Amino acid sequence: MVAAVLAGLSLLSLLTCGYLAWGSRRGRAGEAPGNLLGEEPAAGTPRSQPHIIFILADDQGFRDVGYHGSEIRTPTLDKLAAEGVKLENYYVQPMCTPSRSQLITGKYQIHTGLQHSIIRPTQPNCLPLDNVTLPQKLKEVGYSTHMVGKWHLGFYRRECMPTQRGFDSFFGSLLGSGDYYTHFKCDSPGICGYDLYENDNAAWDHDNGIYSTQMYTQKVQQILASHNPRKPIFLYIAYQAVHSPLQAPGRYFEHYRSINNINRRRYAAMLACLDEAINNVTLALRKYGYYENSIIIYSSDNGGQPMAGGSNWPLRGSKGTYWEGGIRAVGFVHSPLLKNKGSVCKELVHITDWFPTLITLAEGQIDEDIQLDGYDVWETISEGRRSPRVDILHNIDPIYTKAKNGSWAAGYGIWNTAIQSAIRVNHWKLLTGNPGYSDWVPPQAFSNAGPNRWHNERVSWSAGKTVWLFNITADPYERVDLSARHPEVVKQLLRRLSQFNKTAVPVRYPPKDPRSNPKLNGGVWGPWFKEDEKKKKSDKSKGANKQKKSKNKKKAN
Repeated sequence: MVAAVLAGLSLLSLLTCGYLAWGSRRGRAGEAPGNLLGEEPAAGTPRSQPHIIFILADDQGFRDVGYHGSEIRTPTLDKLAAEGVKLENYYVQPMCTPSRSQLITGKYQIHTGLQHSIIRPTQPNCLPLDNVTLPQKLKEVGYSTHMVGKWHLGFYRRECMPTQRGFDSFFGSLLGSGDYYTHFKCDSPGICGYDLYENDNAAWDHDNGIYSTQMYTQKVQQILASHNPRKPIFLYIAYQAVHSPLQAPGRYFEHYRSINNINRRRYAAMLACLDEAINNVTLALRKYGYYENSIIIYSSDNGGQPMAGGSNWPLRGSKGTYWEGGIRAVGFVHSPLLKNKGSVCKELVHITDWFPTLITLAEGQIDEDIQLDGYDVWETISEGRRSPRVDILHNIDPIYTKAKNGSWAAGYGIWNTAIQSAIRVNHWKLLTGNPGYSDWVPPQAFSNAGPNRWHNERVSWSAGKTVWLFNITADPYERVDLSARHPEVVKQLLRRLSQFNKTAVPVRYPPKDPRSNPKLNGGVWGPWFKEDEKKKKSDKSKGANKQKKSKNKKKAN
């Protein structure tokens, strides 16, 4: 009864205010307001361009932070979040590459061609070179830009490397995962290589068996120690933790011996190490004079993977799915520049929003021809104002059509429900196709030594189901499907999906290239596409064409 009343209220709000905004294009961040009259900046306003520290965790589950009730201790994250602003209606993408691409471009996947899966190590693919990146825009206004950690946005050409996409320096890995100590990664049997880079070269000198979370933190400390804090810095720290393989130094297991499930125990140790690392980063910011004019943003890149120790309870689903457990993330902002410190933001925020928000804070400009999907949400976070965002396109993946019973008829002739897609508008969320693994995995599921699904709340679907509708505000755990009760809302959201789809660019998902094998590149994962070879081939073909033309002219004469 309560769900029905809330659903009705949500429907009314959708029809009166939310749907009217659908026709408008994305909000653009304009110029940052200038202090033309020389007044003192108001409280919460940066006195100069702020230092921006963006920390991205990998595969951290929604429950896996102390302040969400986890048994894993995260005192650093808890303290930073409590003194800052917790983002409790914050969304990312369900996998690594999509979240990273949307962070760095401010665009949905359908607008970069990366709407299917992730970028594989052997694919000749990367974030399209015609997309302007966040570090490039920050460099334009005088920022020093540095990246430490996991890239996972492609590397088949040198132009795809982090140092070619706006970062002054890069130290980390190019792939999506690898051994935390040896930094080796096998993509398939016999296709293995080393994956640790410093700028554009393999970092063999740093191959000292140091655990990557600690190694990356040491690099961050070195960068902060050598930089002048009077000059603005953008530091993107993309930790490998807590992504599989599940590895951690022995001392971090001390508090978690009682966890019987070996994957959960290892995961807990990894997260404890990550929490300590972030404490050390914060101490370095204070020690070297950055903290008072800094903005620290913390985010997970997607939901946790229960089979690899992560927990999203009480949310439904996991990493790789469009259920809330795959896309609703741990996130907060910590900064002396915040107006409403110690608060909780329940307004809608998406990972694309960081692009315009940070550029505006940095006193940069966003070109009018950049069609962004993100909004400037600083006033929403810092001052508690309403979010300019009313919808999120979680994704449209035209390649993933595994819903055998999907059809245009099921989509009322508006949408083919075989296509995997998901969209959020105000309180409503619509999913089509096959959204992925959909169990609720409670904490007791981790009580045994091995993966145990007996404790999971299994889902029994009616045969042929390919459309779901939820009121996320009333039902954040996606337990009550309202698609049959509100067909008009379903149709409206399907029309919105169709509108978005008209703006989509072709999917970039090429087959693997045998030239990517690290054995052909000195045992290292790295760029294999040689631009010179392509030019030589084109030059040869041009030369051959010229010869043919001259011969044809002689014959004609």
